[in-house]
Amino acid sequence: MPILKASPLVEALQTYSAPLEGRRGLLRLDFNENTMGPSPKVVEAIRGMAPEHYGMYPEYDALKHRYAQVLGVDKGQVGLFNGADGAIHAVFQAFGAVGETLLMATPTFGYYAPCGRQQGMVLQAVPHELPDFHYPRQAVAQALQSRPRLLMICNPNNPTGTRLDPSWIRAMAAAHPHTLVVVDELYEAFTGDTVLSTALQQPNLLVLRSLSKTAGLAALRLGFAVGSAEIVERLERVTGPYDVNGFAVTAALAALEDQDHVCAYVQEVSAARDWLLSQLAAAGLRHHCDGGNYLLLWPDQDPDRLVAALRRQGVLVRPMTGKPLLDGSVRVSIGSRAQMKLFWERYQQCAGVS
Repeated sequence: MPILKASPLVEALQTYSAPLEGRRGLLRLDFNENTMGPSPKVVEAIRGMAPEHYGMYPEYDALKHRYAQVLGVDKGQVGLFNGADGAIHAVFQAFGAVGETLLMATPTFGYYAPCGRQQGMVLQAVPHELPDFHYPRQAVAQALQSRPRLLMICNPNNPTGTRLDPSWIRAMAAAHPHTLVVVDELYEAFTGDTVLSTALQQPNLLVLRSLSKTAGLAALRLGFAVGSAEIVERLERVTGPYDVNGFAVTAALAALEDQDHVCAYVQEVSAARDWLLSQLAAAGLRHHCDGGNYLLLWPDQDPDRLVAALRRQGVLVRPMTGKPLLDGSVRVSIGSRAQMKLFWERYQQCAGVS
């Protein structure tokens, strides 16, 4: 019996997936997650949900209002999505079109390209500048002259950590009003670099945020899009009415009331980062670290074998095999100082570093 085929665009795609299975109980330094857990207030709030609420469709106004308050924006300028991935998907659903161009630097977050292909877009990927993975400003500015439909910027960039001056992003958006400039700021808390204030006045500038990285809510899938009310409303046209679940809403409201927990986590990551960088430098290992809660490391052996050896020792890191400019490296997420000391101990055992 013949297989029923999907649309030609879908038939040309490959499934976008990540190695997420079998990670419980291990030291998770592979997906840039918060490895120290959410605020106790979050746990308390979820445990305190009335059983009656399990059977109710979620309500969103209170969370939109509170998040808008935190950012100092209007409620209509905030959209809620099933993770930042859901917001990214909505951007392409609403603004992508067959034959239009998606412009981005490479390497970057791996979900942008599949979303562009789903819409039949032409992908224009401009390499970061070596050796320090600087953002290719001149090449991107030149490419913007051709009026691409979307410019996706991850700031700081995952996986290179590249930081981009928000004033340059603002200038590019202002100079190219026919391009929607989407700034993925999931790691903004680790740098403070943001275009948020401009996004509220610039109709073609949109900011993406989440509570996955800093608040430790990755499992609950909650993302935000912040920008002009007109852009946000169009994203909501292509999403379901109940895409964000009630547990995520409850957890987010509790997390927003405990900013001290988030600040403490960011400070601990910063201290752990500095400690690990000193160890890598002393060992003479090639590495690269800029923004974000992660760094790149080039081991003196096959990276895939090293990743497998570390896993056997209970530590997960992410190989960058096959990624542009990053072959031979691994990405290491940064957790607490105790966690990074354990990583370094296990790394030395597996890689033979003394």
